[in-house]
Amino acid sequence: MTSNGKMDLRFDEGVAVLAFNDPAVLNAIGHRMREDFSAALDRIEASDARCILLTGNGRAFCSGANLNDPDRPPRDREAEARGEQESDLEGWYNPTLERLRASSVPVVSAVNGVAAGIGMSFALSADIRIAARSGYFLQAFARIGLVPDGGATWILPRLVGMARAMELSMLAERLPAETALEWGMVNRVVDDEALMDEAMAMARRLAAGPAALGMIRKLYWQSLENGYAAQLKLEADTQTSAGRTRDYEEGVAAFREKRQAVFTGR
Repeated sequence: MTSNGKMDLRFDEGVAVLAFNDPAVLNAIGHRMREDFSAALDRIEASDARCILLTGNGRAFCSGANLNDPDRPPRDREAEARGEQESDLEGWYNPTLERLRASSVPVVSAVNGVAAGIGMSFALSADIRIAARSGYFLQAFARIGLVPDGGATWILPRLVGMARAMELSMLAERLPAETALEWGMVNRVVDDEALMDEAMAMARRLAAGPAALGMIRKLYWQSLENGYAAQLKLEADTQTSAGRTRDYEEGVAAFREKRQAVFTGR
C-alpha cells in the first residue's frame, strides 16, 4: 500500500485500490484528503490499471465532509452566494465526482462502514457497489440544515425511486446495508470479514475484462440522461469503437477456437 497521506493507493493485478485514510475521523474528507485524492487519481489515470476499487481504511467508508478540518482554508458563504468565491462543491467535489464518472475503466466501491453525506455520493458513484453487512448509508444533511449534494438528488431517485429518496433525505435516518440491497442501491451484501476478498475478486474479474467494459459503463451512465433515439445512436457509435479494439479480435478468435479469451484492455 502506497500512502498518499490521507488517501492510500496500491495496485494489485490491474486493480487500483484507493482507500480513504483518516480513520480517526471516520474518513471524513478534509482539505488534505482532497489534495491527496486528486493526486491519487492522477497516478491511476497515468497507470495501466483496468479497474478502480474505492473503499475506506478502518471502520468507515467515508463519513462525509470534515466540518472540523483544521486545514480548511477560510471561506465566505456570502461571497460564494455572490459568485465571488468558488465553493467546495464547485471547486473540488463536483469535478472529482465527474472525473470518476468519466473513468475509462470500471469502478467498484466496497462500503465497509458508514457512507454518509458526500461519502455516500462517492460510494454510489461506482458501477458496482458491495457493502459489508454492518455498513450503512446516511443522507445526513438535514441534520445540520443543509441539502443533499454530490449528485445525491440526481442518483437516488434513479436508484430507489422518488418516495424513498425523499424519505432518506428528509428524515436523515440510517439505511442499513441489507435494506439498501432490497432497494437496489447496492449489488451485494457480504459478511464484514469477507468484504475486501469479495470486492477484490470482483475488481480483478473486471480488470481482466475487455476494453468494452469501460464503454459499457459510459453507455449506462449516459442512458440516465438520454432519450431513446439518442441512446440508440450512442450504442451504434460505441459498438463501432468496440469493434475496432484488439480485445474484440481476441474475443472472436477465442470463440472460434473454443478457448478462454485473454483480454488486454486495448
